[in-house]
Amino acid sequence: MDTPEVDELQPPDRTMMGPGPSEVHPRVLRAMATPLVGHLDPAFVEIMDEVQELLRYVFRTDNQWTLPVSGTGSAAMETAIGNLVEPGDGVLLRTNGYWGDRMAQMAERAGGEVVSLPTDANEPIPVADVERAFAEADIDVVGVCHADTTTGIRQPNVAELTEIAHEHDAYVILDCVTSLGGVPVEVDEWGVDVAYSAAQKCLSCPPGVSPLTVSDRGMEKVLGRETDPRSWYLDLSLLEGYWGEERAYHHTAPITNTYALREALRIAAEEGIEARWARHERVAGDLVDGFADLGLSMNPPAGLSLASLNAVEVPEGVDDGAVIDHLREEYGIIVASGLGGLDGDIWRIGCMGYGAREKNVTYVLEAFADALAAQGYAPAERATPL
Repeated sequence: MDTPEVDELQPPDRTMMGPGPSEVHPRVLRAMATPLVGHLDPAFVEIMDEVQELLRYVFRTDNQWTLPVSGTGSAAMETAIGNLVEPGDGVLLRTNGYWGDRMAQMAERAGGEVVSLPTDANEPIPVADVERAFAEADIDVVGVCHADTTTGIRQPNVAELTEIAHEHDAYVILDCVTSLGGVPVEVDEWGVDVAYSAAQKCLSCPPGVSPLTVSDRGMEKVLGRETDPRSWYLDLSLLEGYWGEERAYHHTAPITNTYALREALRIAAEEGIEARWARHERVAGDLVDGFADLGLSMNPPAGLSLASLNAVEVPEGVDDGAVIDHLREEYGIIVASGLGGLDGDIWRIGCMGYGAREKNVTYVLEAFADALAAQGYAPAERATPL
């Protein structure tokens, strides 16, 4: 076999404004260049403690069981579902959306019996539908997507949904993948049992480690299971030995990614989580207002928009893929089309973490105006912003 000849790595310089990954903060990149230590080195154990404390800060929780899962956001999702859902458990999910469908697949692999909510994916989950589902079926776990990157909709009533679940002795799993660090998340105040996220969204960190937090009530269920979770690697009863007080070997943690997450969380703490939420809201508002000036409307209903992910409707006669290509090739900007039933109907523009800056908004709006004009589009009038 001939020796392969591969050039030095030189990826293109992109402005990452899609649904993720987001633009990584330069301080995070520098942290990844620092020397490795062992995954049980006393210095790394101290770093683990710091990461856990910082994660509690951004999750707004005092949960002891707060840790970064070694893997991307889907690994954190599978950790949450695979540990909390036991064979035979009823799992209430909205399965007509991309992420709800993925949660359903994982719940079924864990032996759960999925109960589907019939609500429209383009609206938040109504409290009445959840109450009705509990009256009609045996439900042990409820899964809720707080920030839906498919539709750009934010679930506004998590606390109410959690209260209903707890009244029926059920548990709530909250998907915070696109909200943690950018949109208000209040794990303790809302009473959430398990919440998970990802590093590459509003935390502006490379993918590879994913935040997870479990309440004492949730861990009681996990540790009291009659059968072991089907995944050894993601078994929280084993992971707590590594991330708990014992610090016993379980696996080799992704050390460089943990450095990166620590620095990303440190940046969030320096800014202040409330100030960070306000920045995302302000910058996303400027983006939405700019799209309105271009005559473009947003997909979410009024008052339910997600600051970190802006779903913009594609106007009639415009090729969404051609606009995406134009933005990438002419401006180096990355945005995405819709998923599932919204493919071709919306663009998904991220406003996350380090990328949520005024100069990025101005650049994106100028590029969109040019890309739309290249297709002969001219707005008839200003759209009504959310």
